Formats: sequence, structure tokens, C-alpha cells
Amino acid sequence: MPQHEHIEQHRKRHGERLDAPERRRKKEARSVHERAKFAKKVHGLRAKLFNKKRFKEKAILRKTIAAHEEKEARARNNTSDDKAAVPAFLLDREGTSRAKILSNSIKQKRAEKAGKWSVPIPKVRAVADDEMFRVQASGKRKKKAWKRVVTKITFVDPNFTRKPPKYERFIRPSGLRMKKAHVTHPELKATFCLDILGVKKNPSSAMYTSLGVITKGTVIEVNVSELGLVTTTGRVVWGKYAQVTNDPELDGCINAVLLV
Repeated sequence: MPQHEHIEQHRKRHGERLDAPERRRKKEARSVHERAKFAKKVHGLRAKLFNKKRFKEKAILRKTIAAHEEKEARARNNTSDDKAAVPAFLLDREGTSRAKILSNSIKQKRAEKAGKWSVPIPKVRAVADDEMFRVQASGKRKKKAWKRVVTKITFVDPNFTRKPPKYERFIRPSGLRMKKAHVTHPELKATFCLDILGVKKNPSSAMYTSLGVITKGTVIEVNVSELGLVTTTGRVVWGKYAQVTNDPELDGCINAVLLV
């Protein structure tokens, strides 16, 4: 059983109070007044965060109301008198309103799809090559120092074998390689130590992705088979993506949030 689900378990075994729906309704009705009271009292950074959240909620509400109004306008256009004569240049007006509704519905679906695949950290600081690599001057060709040592946390395949030193371009030190990550499930509110399967995308560079470099904002693939997640068809999910939310080279561990 996942953590913090004791109340749900008790409800399944013993049921709810008889007045539970009424209590929920009253609590929801009181929440408006409590939110207004909190908005008057709060100040500082908490007030900024609260107002930003409330602004987003109102924007979504306004869009929903506008979409409903457009549907009502479409219905009113349909109920107009068809017997009245209409000039030729006004015949396509009905099609225009329908096209507008269609485009708005497409935009809404796109927004929902974008929100579904949104990541916890959408913007991250770009990591420059000077910060990522350290020049390795080895051998007799010290003037042509073409080797680079990776200074960030990396992930390599378990079957990885290093090239001979003569041909190795990028050196990934074994002390900076990691195989596991602490992944938090946003819905379960629980953290699990899972194996890393690979690096899907490093936002700084495609080269960092191919090298397996893990920095803040990197999307990694983790093994979630032990969590028991299943698809709609009943198949067990093997790997899922997660985004790194900390600086692994500073903390000494990889913390990530599962992309549900």
C-alpha cells in the first residue's frame, strides 16, 4: 500500500459518515469565504504566489465561459429565419462562425496536449562547454590538447567499455557516474529509489544527451516495474520518463519528478 492512504483504506473497510456529502458541500461553500479572508491577510512573497495562482484559475474560467458563449451564439445563428432572403456576400457568415468555433476547439485540444506533457521545470540555465569539460593535456602532444574530461554527473550503459586511451575523446570519470535516482511520484506523494535506464534529453545540448550527462532539467528514463504501474490494457509499465530537479554534481544524488 502506498504511503499516507490510511484514511482511504478505513473508508473502504468501514464506510463514511451518513452526513459526509452534506459536510463536503458545506465545506466547499465555505472555501470561497476562507480564500477571500486569506487573500486580505496574506502579504509578501506568499501573496505574489497566491495572486499568480488565482490569476491562472480566473484565466481558465474566462476561456471556458467564452467557449460556452460561442456555442450559444452558434445555436442562435441556427435558429434564425431561413425564409428571409440573404445577399450572396452574406451566405458564408454561418460558415465563419462555425470555423471560428472549430479553430478554438483545436486550440483547446492542443493546449490540453501540451499541458499533459509539460515538465516540472520548463526553463533551465544553459551549461557552457567551458563549465562542462576540462581540458586534458596528456602525452607528447600537449600543444594539441584534444581530450576533454566531463565534470558533471553522467550515466553510462552497464555494458559500457572504455575505448583505448589513445582513441578516447571524452573521458567520463567513474566517480561521477550514477545508476540510481530518487524519483518522486507527483500523485502518490512518495519517493522511490529507481534504476536509470538512459538519458532521453539534456536541454543544454544534443552532445550532452549522447554522452549521458545529467544536469538540472534533464529528462531521464527510469525503471518503474517495481511500482506496479499498468497501462489501460493491463500491461505492466517498464520504463517512464522523469525530469531532474536538482544539481546532481552539487548534491551528490539525483532527485527527479516522474512525468505522469
